[in-house]
Amino acid sequence: MPRSYTIEAIESAPFAQITYIARLEGSTEAIVVDPGFDVPSIREYVERHGLSVVAILNTHGHVDHIAGNRAMKDAYPLAPLIIGANETHLLSDPEANMSSAFGLPITSPAADRTVAEGETFEVAGFSFEVREIPGHSPGSVVFICDGVEPAFAFVGDVLFAGSVGRTDLGGNTEQLLSGIRAKLWNLPDGMLVLPGHGPTTSIGVEKRTNPYAGVRGV
Repeated sequence: MPRSYTIEAIESAPFAQITYIARLEGSTEAIVVDPGFDVPSIREYVERHGLSVVAILNTHGHVDHIAGNRAMKDAYPLAPLIIGANETHLLSDPEANMSSAFGLPITSPAADRTVAEGETFEVAGFSFEVREIPGHSPGSVVFICDGVEPAFAFVGDVLFAGSVGRTDLGGNTEQLLSGIRAKLWNLPDGMLVLPGHGPTTSIGVEKRTNPYAGVRGV
């Protein structure tokens, strides 16, 4: 029987980036996805609820999604930092992760574990499938969890409600759109889409209505 869960969304200035804190109902083990600049708010939520951070997941390595990695690793050193295998160089390169462009060069600790297309792993009671969808960044991954109700996917900046990730900063639009169509639209319509910016949506809604990647006639 699918288990229920709680996911808290914390938005960080200045990029309105969203960090997610997820845990199964009845569990104190939590994962933190894409820790942004507002680490104090992330830690306050964790501590207020008496949670233990057991993993830090990065959907990709752009600055707004990794800005809190170092502080989180300092606070929770036993929590492995997990990122896509083709994205690791962004952690240590301020040019590649775009922090230098904003005048605040940021680097992250190295990944403790990398994941690749088709891989599955379990953490905090969640079982995730990894699908790599580059185009916004070189090796963006989405983390898909279907053993809970409702099923959900952490998609980073691959897909948004009514939009898709930008590709004008060294990305590839066709690569991104083809990846979305091949690797997201075959997921259940009711699966929640938890993006790196903006509101939660669903696979079905975006497949039908997304003006960039939607499929006409579905």
